[in-house]
Amino acid sequence: MKTSKTIYIKTSTKRILSKNVFSLFALLLMTSILTTSCNPDDADDGFQNDVPPTAQEFADIRDIAMGNHTQMFNFDADNGYISLTSENGVEININTNCLTANGNPVTGDVTLEYVEIFEKGSMLTTNKPTMGKLPNGDKTLIITGGEFFVEATQNGTILDTNCGFQLMIPTDLTGGPDPDMTLWTGEIDADGNLAWDENEENANGDGGLFLEGENYYGIIDGFGWTNVDKFYNDPRPKTTIQVQPPAGYDNQNSAIYLSYDGELPALAQLDTYDASLNIFSEHYGQIPIGLECHVIFVSESEGEWVYAIKPVTIEENDIITFYLGETTVGSEASLTALMNGLP
Repeated sequence: MKTSKTIYIKTSTKRILSKNVFSLFALLLMTSILTTSCNPDDADDGFQNDVPPTAQEFADIRDIAMGNHTQMFNFDADNGYISLTSENGVEININTNCLTANGNPVTGDVTLEYVEIFEKGSMLTTNKPTMGKLPNGDKTLIITGGEFFVEATQNGTILDTNCGFQLMIPTDLTGGPDPDMTLWTGEIDADGNLAWDENEENANGDGGLFLEGENYYGIIDGFGWTNVDKFYNDPRPKTTIQVQPPAGYDNQNSAIYLSYDGELPALAQLDTYDASLNIFSEHYGQIPIGLECHVIFVSESEGEWVYAIKPVTIEENDIITFYLGETTVGSEASLTALMNGLP
């Protein structure tokens, strides 16, 4: 039969043990903090989920942004000439007698879907940058007087117009009147990226866009994407730049944009991607050396935007790298406000 023993520890011994245990705990805690905060790939800025999103999840958050920018109008196709006014004061003037469905005149109720974009924050979240095509097919930055999407439907059928329509656009929405602005048409490629082609009638000086007083008047041939724009002009030598996103991110689940300081109604996009190097590139050689700008990485996490914004002065053949630990998670509104607040 075992005899139980009572062990007594002196008070001073208890204090020594307690002090040593506390010191060991503090050391372990400090080591843990240092190890988790030194790696730039760690999400120490409130990142909720370090698993990269799928391409569909990234597309979905862009679709939500587009929905937030979409205005809907309803009218009767029998009304003849109608005028609709947007939230920002743009007038949409349509002769409803010109509307057709599969070549046939339209009568009855019609729905008009309309989008207007004037600021770089909205350009980014909706993925509608201002990249214009040069005559050789290369793309470069264009300065906008407004991006517009107009589409008429009836019972789900997309309608055409055989006499066009007119947009009256206040110039103060983009910094005042600019006589160098012309009319452009937008095309969305297989990757969902938008590029702009200058309308031939404008390039030839035959009209399409007119400046009168404090308004641009655009005569639009058909529905779809339309832009009031001019080419960005900078005499400095040009270069290409490359941007590497965090590991696990590519051109399917993230995007890279470029905001030129001092050019408010404009946003460039790095629309080429090398999967073998995990590199986004501006391979057209159109970025001015010495340009002060901000490079923006965006993606998605759990229904929110993931982003990082870096101020950069462009050097020849610049390579810029983003790390996951540099990113922040935020709402569409917070990202839009940050973008619109850039110089």
